[in-house]
Amino acid sequence: MMSDNERPSIRKMIEDKASQKGATNAAEKTMPKLFLICAIISILTTFGIVLTLLFETITFFSEVSIVEFLTSSQWYPMFSDPDYGIRPLLLGTFTIAAIAMVVAIPVGLAVAIYLSEYASDKIRRTIKPILEVLAGIPTIVYGFFALTFVTPVLQAVIPGLAIYNALSPGLVMGIMIIPMVASLSEDAMSAVPQSMREGAFALGATRLEVSLRVVFPAALSGIIASFVLSISRAIGETMIVTVAGGGSPAQGLDITSSMQTMTAYIVQMSLGDAGFGTTVYYSIYAVGMTLFIFTLAMNLLAQFISKRFREEY
Repeated sequence: MMSDNERPSIRKMIEDKASQKGATNAAEKTMPKLFLICAIISILTTFGIVLTLLFETITFFSEVSIVEFLTSSQWYPMFSDPDYGIRPLLLGTFTIAAIAMVVAIPVGLAVAIYLSEYASDKIRRTIKPILEVLAGIPTIVYGFFALTFVTPVLQAVIPGLAIYNALSPGLVMGIMIIPMVASLSEDAMSAVPQSMREGAFALGATRLEVSLRVVFPAALSGIIASFVLSISRAIGETMIVTVAGGGSPAQGLDITSSMQTMTAYIVQMSLGDAGFGTTVYYSIYAVGMTLFIFTLAMNLLAQFISKRFREEY
Protein backbone atom coordinates (compact mmCIF):
# COMPACT_ATOMS: atom_id res chain seq x y z
CA MET A 1 0.00 0.00 0.00
CA MET A 2 1.19 3.57 -0.76
CA SER A 3 1.65 5.98 2.05
CA ASP A 4 -0.09 9.37 2.01
CA ASN A 5 3.27 11.10 1.45
CA GLU A 6 4.06 9.09 -1.72
CA ARG A 7 0.76 9.83 -3.50
CA PRO A 8 1.35 13.59 -4.13
CA SER A 9 4.83 12.94 -5.55
CA ILE A 10 3.51 10.30 -7.96
CA ARG A 11 0.68 12.61 -9.00
CA LYS A 12 3.20 15.37 -9.63
CA MET A 13 5.34 13.06 -11.78
CA ILE A 14 2.30 12.15 -13.86
CA GLU A 15 1.37 15.80 -14.30
CA ASP A 16 4.95 16.69 -15.30
CA LYS A 17 5.01 13.93 -17.94
CA ALA A 18 1.65 15.08 -19.27
CA SER A 19 2.86 18.67 -19.55
CA GLN A 20 6.07 17.52 -21.27
CA LYS A 21 4.02 15.46 -23.73
CA GLY A 22 1.81 18.46 -24.41
CA ALA A 23 4.85 20.66 -25.08
CA THR A 24 6.30 18.00 -27.37
CA ASN A 25 3.04 17.75 -29.31
CA ALA A 26 2.92 21.55 -29.66
CA ALA A 27 6.48 21.57 -30.99
CA GLU A 28 5.67 18.75 -33.41
CA LYS A 29 2.80 20.81 -34.79
CA THR A 30 4.66 24.14 -34.87
CA MET A 31 8.06 23.18 -36.30
CA PRO A 32 6.81 21.79 -39.65
CA LYS A 33 4.97 25.08 -40.22
CA LEU A 34 8.11 27.03 -39.37
CA PHE A 35 10.16 24.90 -41.76
CA LEU A 36 7.54 25.44 -44.47
CA ILE A 37 7.69 29.20 -43.97
CA CYS A 38 11.49 29.13 -44.31
CA ALA A 39 11.21 27.08 -47.51
CA ILE A 40 8.62 29.47 -48.95
CA ILE A 41 10.81 32.48 -48.13
CA SER A 42 13.75 30.84 -49.93
CA ILE A 43 11.62 30.11 -53.00
CA LEU A 44 10.15 33.62 -53.08
CA THR A 45 13.62 35.15 -52.72
CA THR A 46 14.85 33.10 -55.66
CA PHE A 47 11.88 34.14 -57.78
CA GLY A 48 12.44 37.77 -56.76
CA ILE A 49 16.07 37.66 -57.88
CA VAL A 50 15.22 36.01 -61.19
CA LEU A 51 12.35 38.40 -61.91
CA THR A 52 14.51 41.43 -61.10
CA LEU A 53 17.18 40.20 -63.49
CA LEU A 54 14.58 39.42 -66.13
CA PHE A 55 12.74 42.75 -66.05
CA GLU A 56 15.91 44.85 -66.04
CA THR A 57 17.40 42.73 -68.83
CA ILE A 58 14.28 43.26 -70.93
CA THR A 59 14.68 47.00 -70.39
CA PHE A 60 18.27 46.77 -71.62
CA PHE A 61 17.29 44.88 -74.75
CA SER A 62 14.62 47.45 -75.50
CA GLU A 63 17.50 49.87 -76.07
CA VAL A 64 20.21 47.53 -77.41
CA SER A 65 19.75 44.88 -80.08
CA ILE A 66 20.08 41.35 -78.74
CA VAL A 67 21.82 40.45 -82.02
CA GLU A 68 24.50 43.07 -81.33
CA PHE A 69 24.80 41.83 -77.75
CA LEU A 70 25.43 38.24 -78.84
CA THR A 71 27.48 38.76 -81.99
CA SER A 72 29.49 41.98 -81.63
CA SER A 73 33.16 41.58 -80.72
CA GLN A 74 33.46 44.97 -79.02
CA TRP A 75 32.50 45.85 -75.45
CA TYR A 76 32.88 49.58 -74.79
CA PRO A 77 29.76 50.70 -72.88
CA MET A 78 31.24 54.00 -71.60
CA PHE A 79 32.18 55.42 -75.02
CA SER A 80 30.15 58.16 -76.67
CA ASP A 81 29.34 55.60 -79.36
CA PRO A 82 28.99 52.53 -77.12
CA ASP A 83 29.38 48.90 -78.16
CA TYR A 84 27.62 46.14 -76.24
CA GLY A 85 29.04 42.87 -77.53
CA ILE A 86 29.26 40.31 -74.74
CA ARG A 87 31.88 38.17 -76.49
CA PRO A 88 34.98 39.86 -74.95
CA LEU A 89 33.57 39.35 -71.45
CA LEU A 90 32.73 35.73 -72.25
CA LEU A 91 36.23 35.22 -73.63
CA GLY A 92 37.82 36.64 -70.50
CA THR A 93 35.55 34.63 -68.21
CA PHE A 94 36.13 31.29 -69.90
CA THR A 95 39.87 31.86 -70.43
CA ILE A 96 40.52 32.50 -66.73
CA ALA A 97 38.17 29.64 -65.77
CA ALA A 98 40.08 27.31 -68.11
CA ILE A 99 43.40 28.25 -66.50
CA ALA A 100 41.87 27.56 -63.10
CA MET A 101 40.64 24.15 -64.21
CA VAL A 102 44.10 23.23 -65.53
CA VAL A 103 45.32 23.66 -61.95
CA ALA A 104 42.32 22.48 -59.94
CA ILE A 105 41.31 19.30 -61.78
CA PRO A 106 44.60 17.33 -61.83
CA VAL A 107 45.72 18.46 -58.36
CA GLY A 108 42.27 18.03 -56.80
CA LEU A 109 41.82 14.63 -58.41
CA ALA A 110 45.26 13.48 -57.23
CA VAL A 111 44.42 14.60 -53.69
CA ALA A 112 41.10 12.77 -53.87
CA ILE A 113 42.74 9.52 -55.02
CA TYR A 114 45.32 9.77 -52.27
CA LEU A 115 42.73 10.44 -49.55
CA SER A 116 40.42 7.68 -50.80
CA GLU A 117 42.90 4.92 -51.61
CA TYR A 118 46.24 5.59 -49.92
CA ALA A 119 45.97 7.83 -46.86
CA SER A 120 45.68 6.40 -43.37
CA ASP A 121 43.01 7.71 -41.02
CA LYS A 122 45.59 9.85 -39.21
CA ILE A 123 46.83 11.48 -42.41
CA ARG A 124 43.27 11.94 -43.66
CA ARG A 125 42.36 13.74 -40.43
CA THR A 126 45.34 16.05 -41.00
CA ILE A 127 44.88 16.85 -44.69
CA LYS A 128 41.12 17.39 -44.69
CA PRO A 129 41.20 20.31 -42.20
CA ILE A 130 43.92 21.95 -44.30
CA LEU A 131 41.70 21.71 -47.38
CA GLU A 132 38.83 23.16 -45.38
CA VAL A 133 41.02 26.11 -44.39
CA LEU A 134 41.80 26.73 -48.08
CA ALA A 135 38.08 26.66 -48.87
CA GLY A 136 37.35 29.09 -46.05
CA ILE A 137 39.81 31.83 -47.03
CA PRO A 138 37.94 34.94 -48.31
CA THR A 139 38.32 35.35 -52.04
CA ILE A 140 39.44 38.97 -51.64
CA VAL A 141 42.53 37.59 -49.84
CA TYR A 142 43.19 35.29 -52.81
CA GLY A 143 42.84 38.30 -55.09
CA PHE A 144 45.50 40.35 -53.32
CA PHE A 145 47.69 37.25 -53.04
CA ALA A 146 47.49 36.92 -56.83
CA LEU A 147 48.22 40.62 -57.40
CA THR A 148 51.01 41.21 -54.86
CA PHE A 149 52.78 37.84 -54.78
CA VAL A 150 51.93 35.55 -57.70
CA THR A 151 52.11 38.23 -60.39
CA PRO A 152 55.61 39.51 -59.39
CA VAL A 153 56.85 35.91 -59.27
CA LEU A 154 55.45 35.24 -62.73
CA GLN A 155 56.92 38.50 -64.05
CA ALA A 156 60.36 37.22 -63.10
CA VAL A 157 59.73 34.22 -65.37
CA ILE A 158 57.63 35.94 -68.05
CA PRO A 159 59.11 39.44 -68.58
CA GLY A 160 56.23 40.66 -70.74
CA LEU A 161 53.56 39.84 -68.18
CA ALA A 162 51.37 42.85 -67.35
CA ILE A 163 50.61 43.73 -63.74
CA TYR A 164 46.97 42.93 -64.48
CA ASN A 165 46.69 39.71 -66.45
CA ALA A 166 44.65 36.53 -66.87
CA LEU A 167 47.34 34.04 -65.86
CA SER A 168 47.82 35.07 -62.24
CA PRO A 169 44.14 35.11 -61.17
CA GLY A 170 43.56 31.90 -63.12
CA LEU A 171 46.30 30.06 -61.22
CA VAL A 172 45.17 31.37 -57.83
CA MET A 173 41.55 30.59 -58.61
CA GLY A 174 42.61 27.04 -59.41
CA ILE A 175 44.26 26.78 -55.99
CA MET A 176 41.06 28.05 -54.40
CA ILE A 177 38.94 25.43 -56.21
CA ILE A 178 41.20 22.46 -55.35
CA PRO A 179 39.30 21.70 -52.10
CA MET A 180 36.00 21.50 -53.99
CA VAL A 181 37.34 19.07 -56.59
CA ALA A 182 39.14 17.00 -53.97
CA SER A 183 36.20 16.78 -51.57
CA LEU A 184 33.51 15.94 -54.13
CA SER A 185 35.72 13.47 -56.02
CA GLU A 186 36.79 11.77 -52.81
CA ASP A 187 33.15 11.37 -51.79
CA ALA A 188 32.41 9.77 -55.17
CA MET A 189 35.31 7.33 -54.86
CA SER A 190 34.47 6.47 -51.26
CA ALA A 191 30.99 5.46 -52.43
CA VAL A 192 32.46 2.68 -54.61
CA PRO A 193 31.76 -0.65 -52.88
CA GLN A 194 34.74 -2.12 -51.03
CA SER A 195 33.98 -5.50 -52.61
CA MET A 196 35.15 -4.15 -55.99
CA ARG A 197 38.52 -3.25 -54.53
CA GLU A 198 38.84 -6.59 -52.77
CA GLY A 199 38.00 -8.46 -55.97
CA ALA A 200 40.68 -6.55 -57.88
CA PHE A 201 43.26 -7.21 -55.16
CA ALA A 202 42.34 -10.91 -55.22
CA LEU A 203 43.17 -10.97 -58.94
CA GLY A 204 46.64 -9.61 -58.22
CA ALA A 205 46.10 -5.93 -59.05
CA THR A 206 48.33 -3.34 -57.39
CA ARG A 207 46.92 -0.44 -55.38
CA LEU A 208 47.63 1.95 -58.26
CA GLU A 209 45.85 -0.33 -60.74
CA VAL A 210 42.87 -0.62 -58.39
CA SER A 211 42.74 3.16 -58.03
CA LEU A 212 42.96 3.98 -61.74
CA ARG A 213 41.28 0.97 -63.37
CA VAL A 214 38.59 0.03 -60.87
CA VAL A 215 37.71 2.85 -58.49
CA PHE A 216 38.17 5.76 -60.90
CA PRO A 217 35.95 4.35 -63.70
CA ALA A 218 33.31 3.28 -61.16
CA ALA A 219 33.20 6.78 -59.65
CA LEU A 220 33.52 8.60 -62.98
CA SER A 221 30.01 10.10 -62.96
CA GLY A 222 30.50 11.65 -59.54
CA ILE A 223 33.97 12.89 -60.47
CA ILE A 224 32.68 14.53 -63.64
CA ALA A 225 29.93 16.18 -61.59
CA SER A 226 32.61 17.65 -59.31
CA PHE A 227 34.41 19.03 -62.37
CA VAL A 228 31.24 20.65 -63.68
CA LEU A 229 30.45 22.26 -60.32
CA SER A 230 34.02 23.52 -60.11
CA ILE A 231 33.76 25.10 -63.57
CA SER A 232 30.55 26.79 -62.45
CA ARG A 233 32.37 28.09 -59.37
CA ALA A 234 35.19 29.44 -61.53
CA ILE A 235 32.81 31.19 -63.91
CA GLY A 236 31.04 32.92 -61.02
CA GLU A 237 34.16 33.97 -59.10
CA THR A 238 34.27 37.72 -58.52
CA MET A 239 36.92 39.17 -56.24
CA ILE A 240 40.03 37.39 -57.55
CA VAL A 241 39.43 38.48 -61.14
CA THR A 242 38.34 41.96 -60.05
CA VAL A 243 41.52 42.59 -58.07
CA ALA A 244 44.10 40.84 -60.25
CA GLY A 245 42.54 40.41 -63.69
CA GLY A 246 42.16 44.02 -64.76
CA GLY A 247 39.32 45.91 -66.40
CA SER A 248 40.08 45.68 -70.11
CA PRO A 249 37.76 43.51 -72.23
CA ALA A 250 39.66 40.68 -73.91
CA GLN A 251 40.45 41.03 -77.60
CA GLY A 252 42.27 37.71 -77.92
CA LEU A 253 43.70 34.79 -75.99
CA ASP A 254 46.77 36.60 -74.67
CA ILE A 255 46.80 35.47 -71.03
CA THR A 256 49.69 37.81 -70.21
CA SER A 257 47.49 40.89 -70.67
CA SER A 258 44.46 42.22 -68.84
CA MET A 259 41.15 40.40 -69.25
CA GLN A 260 37.83 41.47 -67.81
CA THR A 261 35.28 38.85 -66.82
CA MET A 262 31.52 39.19 -66.50
CA THR A 263 31.69 39.38 -62.73
CA ALA A 264 34.51 41.96 -62.79
CA TYR A 265 32.45 44.17 -65.12
CA ILE A 266 29.46 43.99 -62.78
CA VAL A 267 31.65 45.07 -59.86
CA GLN A 268 33.23 47.89 -61.86
CA MET A 269 29.90 49.35 -62.95
CA SER A 270 28.36 48.87 -59.51
CA LEU A 271 30.96 51.18 -57.97
CA GLY A 272 29.17 54.20 -59.43
CA ASP A 273 30.47 54.49 -62.99
CA ALA A 274 26.98 53.84 -64.36
CA GLY A 275 24.20 56.32 -63.66
CA PHE A 276 20.89 54.89 -62.53
CA GLY A 277 18.46 54.33 -65.38
CA THR A 278 21.08 54.58 -68.14
CA THR A 279 21.77 51.92 -70.73
CA VAL A 280 25.12 51.22 -69.06
CA TYR A 281 23.28 50.64 -65.78
CA TYR A 282 20.90 48.14 -67.36
CA SER A 283 23.85 46.39 -69.02
CA ILE A 284 24.82 45.18 -65.53
CA TYR A 285 21.62 43.14 -65.43
CA ALA A 286 22.09 41.83 -68.97
CA VAL A 287 25.56 40.58 -68.07
CA GLY A 288 24.20 39.21 -64.79
CA MET A 289 21.47 37.31 -66.62
CA THR A 290 24.06 35.85 -68.99
CA LEU A 291 26.15 34.74 -66.02
CA PHE A 292 23.06 33.30 -64.34
CA ILE A 293 22.17 31.26 -67.42
CA PHE A 294 25.66 29.75 -67.68
CA THR A 295 25.93 28.88 -63.99
CA LEU A 296 22.39 27.47 -63.93
CA ALA A 297 23.18 25.29 -66.93
CA MET A 298 26.34 24.03 -65.21
CA ASN A 299 24.49 23.23 -61.99
CA LEU A 300 21.70 21.42 -63.84
CA LEU A 301 24.28 19.39 -65.74
CA ALA A 302 26.02 18.47 -62.48
CA GLN A 303 22.71 17.41 -60.92
CA PHE A 304 21.89 15.30 -63.94
CA ILE A 305 25.25 13.55 -63.78
CA SER A 306 24.95 13.06 -60.01
CA LYS A 307 21.49 11.56 -60.47
CA ARG A 308 22.84 9.05 -62.95
CA PHE A 309 25.61 8.29 -60.49
CA ARG A 310 23.16 7.60 -57.65
CA GLU A 311 21.07 5.35 -59.87
CA GLU A 312 24.09 3.17 -60.60
CA TYR A 313 24.69 2.50 -56.93
